Amino acid sequence: MKSNTLILHTAALAIMPLQLMFSVFLLLRGHDEPGGGFIGGLVAASAFVLYAFAFGAESTRKILRVSPRDLLATGLLFGLASTIPALWSGQAMLTAHWWEVPLPGEGYLKLSTVLVFDIGVYLAVLGTLMTFVISLMESDE
Repeated sequence: MKSNTLILHTAALAIMPLQLMFSVFLLLRGHDEPGGGFIGGLVAASAFVLYAFAFGAESTRKILRVSPRDLLATGLLFGLASTIPALWSGQAMLTAHWWEVPLPGEGYLKLSTVLVFDIGVYLAVLGTLMTFVISLMESDE
């Protein structure tokens, strides 16, 4: 099921990049403030669903470049990987760990297992929703 309206095609092409940027913003601010992997994944999925309604399931598969099931599996692996530092240090499974990575110049980049977990949730939500939507669209065709 794809739409043949010029307005929807134009809107999908204009809105999709903005939605994806906003989803990354929600993902990155989520472990400090409201937001995070779940809502960021929902916003990213809504961008691809809008594209799917405008251009069809096959075009959406091409623009994703990765199978939605692979996104789901990768998200689960990221979530699992976020537990490893705590287990190595003998702490509870989801205990957060932070690292400061020096940047060229005088700054530091703060990384954490919380961010790794949020990225996993983001990818799992995106992969799950896109698997459902694309499967439903292809069964309708």
